[in-house]
Amino acid sequence: MKPWYEELFTDYAETYDKEVFTQGTLGECDFIEKEIGGDRSIRILDIGCGTGRHGIELARRGYRVTGVDLSADQIAKARKKARAAGVEADFRVADARSLTFDKEFDLVQIICEGAFPLMGTDEENFAILEGAARAVKPGGKLILTTLNVLFPLAHSVKDFEAENLVEGMSDDHAFDPKTFRMKSTFQVRDDHGREKTLSCDERYYAPSEITWLLKRLGFTAISISGSKIGAFNRADSLTPDDFEMLVVAEMRR
Repeated sequence: MKPWYEELFTDYAETYDKEVFTQGTLGECDFIEKEIGGDRSIRILDIGCGTGRHGIELARRGYRVTGVDLSADQIAKARKKARAAGVEADFRVADARSLTFDKEFDLVQIICEGAFPLMGTDEENFAILEGAARAVKPGGKLILTTLNVLFPLAHSVKDFEAENLVEGMSDDHAFDPKTFRMKSTFQVRDDHGREKTLSCDERYYAPSEITWLLKRLGFTAISISGSKIGAFNRADSLTPDDFEMLVVAEMRR
């Protein structure tokens, strides 16, 4: 049986591009461009690239992008979209837990829960960060968005449902404050209109955890902010009302 995240992203490429949380691509790429100073000589690795929404937009702006994703369906859609847009981007099917890149990229990005933190164990999630750390050059950057544990610690189940932050989630979900994991039943329709019921298990992270994990991997100058769809900004203080956090870090030279 496939893990829930593999099942979710099977026959989901068309539907994925219509989801609310994928509509902030242009603003997010504006932020990415600012972080790399508009230097089009650099190489960018997009881990968990999905249908290539960030990679294609960055390639359209003149950047060299490699995107990896576990889902063959998502990668097929990314390649199709790149051809339609008339841009070159290297999209590959790959497991983010076992990447083999070695100091090849000036920027590594993991955006919108691209692989991290969907894995079933902390060790698997850490392996994704390890791969990102190996892939980035000394002095290069990591841009990461991930689930913010302050949100479920501060909000009730009713808040989740009322704010429509987890559309399709049933009322039988539960957050474990000991493991920072949210288990839930999630319903979604795939590209063929078929309804899927998935048993999801996601890991939320505390800012201090992310800071410690990245420092252990050699990252410095770690910045953690609130994360708003389409409007990433380091000046936004992280609060319990932020469903995600935005993390920017530099690999030590």
